[in-house]
Amino acid sequence: MRPHTVRERRRLYLLARLIIDRHYRRPLTLNVVAKALASSPRQLQRAYAQFGEGSFREDLVARRMAAAAELLSQPAIPVRDVARLVGYRQPPHFAQAFRRRYGVSPARYREEVRQAKRKAPSKIAMQARASHSQAAFSDRQDEQPRAVAH
Repeated sequence: MRPHTVRERRRLYLLARLIIDRHYRRPLTLNVVAKALASSPRQLQRAYAQFGEGSFREDLVARRMAAAAELLSQPAIPVRDVARLVGYRQPPHFAQAFRRRYGVSPARYREEVRQAKRKAPSKIAMQARASHSQAAFSDRQDEQPRAVAH
């Protein structure tokens, strides 16, 4: 394969990834992205085959699921809205894709995240403990060494 062809395919792959990263909320398809990049769907498939870890569709779903997991960690957003925010028009399709990816339903995932947050100490508490122990350590360093009685 010519070096120019390899460079162009890599560029096409990277641009497609950028489009997915920025526009995953939209109804993206291989044809839509290929057209946006002034390429053919087949060339985009070849670029993914050569440089990607999966297909275009797998890449799109992975991005959407990562965004969904992040949104589900915020309890104020209903699951139906999370589905819409990550590019799914039908909540059942979203739930199916989410379950396939993470092995649990979106609602169960949210509950597991909530329980994990309760069990784990908060960042603020951890930072307060760290600054307190650092202050105690620096206080001890200021003290003069004590003579040891034998």
